[in-house]
Amino acid sequence: MPAADLIFKNANVITVDSKQPVAEFVAVKGENILFVGLKDRLNEFSGPDTKIIDCEGQTLVPGFNDAHCHIFSFVRKLTSIDLSSPEIKSIDDIKAVIKKKAENTPPEQWISATDYNEFYLTEKRHPNRWEIDEVAPNHPVVLSHRSLHGCVLNSRALALAGITSETPEPPGTMIGRRAEDGEPNGFLVEMLGYIREKVMPPISAEELDKNIRLASAQYLSQGLTSLQDATFVNDFKRWQSYQHFKEHGLLKSRVYMMTGVEKVQEFQKAGLSFGSGDEHLRLGAVKIIPSLVSGRLYPAQTELNQIVLDAHRAGFQVACHAVQVGLLNAVIRTYEYLQEHSPDFSVRRHRVEHCAECTPQMVQCIKRLQLTVVTHPSYAYYNGDRYLSTVSSDIIPFLYPLRSLVDSGIITAGASDSPVVSNNPLMGIYGAITRLTSSKRKMEQKESITAMQALALYTINAAYASHEEKIKGSIVPGKLADMVLLSDDPIRVSPEKIKEIKVQMTVVGGKVVWEA
Repeated sequence: MPAADLIFKNANVITVDSKQPVAEFVAVKGENILFVGLKDRLNEFSGPDTKIIDCEGQTLVPGFNDAHCHIFSFVRKLTSIDLSSPEIKSIDDIKAVIKKKAENTPPEQWISATDYNEFYLTEKRHPNRWEIDEVAPNHPVVLSHRSLHGCVLNSRALALAGITSETPEPPGTMIGRRAEDGEPNGFLVEMLGYIREKVMPPISAEELDKNIRLASAQYLSQGLTSLQDATFVNDFKRWQSYQHFKEHGLLKSRVYMMTGVEKVQEFQKAGLSFGSGDEHLRLGAVKIIPSLVSGRLYPAQTELNQIVLDAHRAGFQVACHAVQVGLLNAVIRTYEYLQEHSPDFSVRRHRVEHCAECTPQMVQCIKRLQLTVVTHPSYAYYNGDRYLSTVSSDIIPFLYPLRSLVDSGIITAGASDSPVVSNNPLMGIYGAITRLTSSKRKMEQKESITAMQALALYTINAAYASHEEKIKGSIVPGKLADMVLLSDDPIRVSPEKIKEIKVQMTVVGGKVVWEA
């Protein structure tokens, strides 16, 4: 038996493998797991050069995998004003922090702020351009909504974007307007990606490298060894950026990068297809975001059907964004169309992203279609109070129906949607088990799942969602040695204490890449 390079001993190992659920030590050789077992066999794998880490009874789990996040948006958050603070209670509070930033920023330089949420503001509405003009008349300003589906621009920013009272709304978007004269009020829906990519100046290469290193450290501190970037504006240039980050060791977590349907040809011209890359960086699904902003489906059902069919025929997995009932209905119809026209439909493991409002009938449709669901259990904690106050009472019982999905045999993966909410997977596990809001209000309790099922959402199920369950997602010999050492056992502690568990160590490919 070959000697291990690294052994984790005295560990409470939760393998997320039904054949061997628990163990006491893990031996690593190179980048892979060599052996998992009980302590009486440890000496068989220990040699003169073996490094041994004593876990002192703490819990070792597979590396966490965030199945839907937005890495470049998270980087922008790190370099922007954070409006999510509990101290930001009103539009006047927003204006105060923008004013302070403007006073210390050269004129005409962009000011970016993130994560405002009108639900928690005193005024219960979005700020408008004129309010931001009052405190930053000489700077273009963009405030991004917590959801990333809306933003507010001041007058300078609107001018740079070329948005006037005469500007028609691009399909699937909305330009907020003053009722009396149609003048844009600064609020835009589904246009933040365009503003960031086409209007704002790009982040310099030097600043991007510095900030991706900061983001990497933050991801590792949460035990995130894998990230699935679900950003539809990802293109070949961004793929090259990720290659650069990997080559220079700036981003340690593994990345599965989705792309937009209109970008597929860029990758094909470069000789890349679905799954191209390696275990460090892999080309993933085509992300499609249908919209109901105007009350009408965009793209129209027949067009959406064709877009998904084309992506499937190009060999890609498809990940369709579907939050509300209306969108999920449309996405289900599209996948039914795809199934009728593609004999190899199920092998691609097509995905539904979010699946926030999902009735029992929809659960059965998803099961029949053998779709994979990627959803956000931590939203119960972070957004639950808003849901319970604003969502129709007939829909509330069907919000994030985890138990229904899991019991139906649907492979369901967990994700943060970061930077929309915290990227801490333990908060997702907490939300999946308790379904409690931040103010302790209860969302539908019968949709709670067990701690073991919740852990699977962020490990083996997330790996399945990206077609990588054979190389990651559980602590099994031969798989990548991606693991996280936790201060306590999320399976055994009381649900309320899960929020208090700390990541002690993060291991990627057999290397300790972060320690508390």
